[in-house]
Amino acid sequence: MKNGFLKLPFHFDPIKLKSDLSACYKFKWTDHFNQSDYSGNWKSISLRSSSGLETDIYSHPDSKNFINTPALEKCMYFQTIINSFDCEKETIRLLALSPDSSIKEHTDAHVGYEYGFFRIHIPITTNENVSFIVDGNEVTMKEAECWYANFHLPHSISNKGTTDRVHLIMDCKRNEWSDKLFGQIGYDFEYEKKIRDYDLETKKRIIEELLKMKTETADQLILKLQKEIENTKSI
Repeated sequence: MKNGFLKLPFHFDPIKLKSDLSACYKFKWTDHFNQSDYSGNWKSISLRSSSGLETDIYSHPDSKNFINTPALEKCMYFQTIINSFDCEKETIRLLALSPDSSIKEHTDAHVGYEYGFFRIHIPITTNENVSFIVDGNEVTMKEAECWYANFHLPHSISNKGTTDRVHLIMDCKRNEWSDKLFGQIGYDFEYEKKIRDYDLETKKRIIEELLKMKTETADQLILKLQKEIENTKSI
């Protein structure tokens, strides 16, 4: 699918990445909260969170304040990478998927560039037996590369290798800098516009039907859809 995933034109130092990762192992890692979505061992630590705690691994989409954690203060190379992205950053985490572990196919609502938000993956350790599927397509992410994927689309991951798969993951806010960057690597803005317009029209039709119901539940759904429409228009 167009705009489903893109490789960014950055390649980082694998030795420095692994050095900072080693420093983070001195802090507490937390089991991922969506335990019904995976099997095996999937752990995370926050480098930047809403609370400033390493154990706060939630994305907190409604939060406006994010704080670097003490773990990030120990990771100078991670800081260099993060600062090189000229945009607002929200949650930043390390996610580790152990051997013989898998993440079931799921979607992360509105975690895509068309919603004014983008999630960056930088593999620190991986292996050839890791399978990352986005919208039915295999995406091979190698160590020290940098990738964007639209996680609003169905995606799944499995690690059938013998080593951990650990990624540095940054949640970023879209801006002029990122638009220029994404345009350079082939992001299709015309296709995005078509998809976004379709979504808006669909939501408007749903609102029209909900208005006929005149129930409290329908009113709540209308407010939610209206908010989504306003957020989309602001992109």
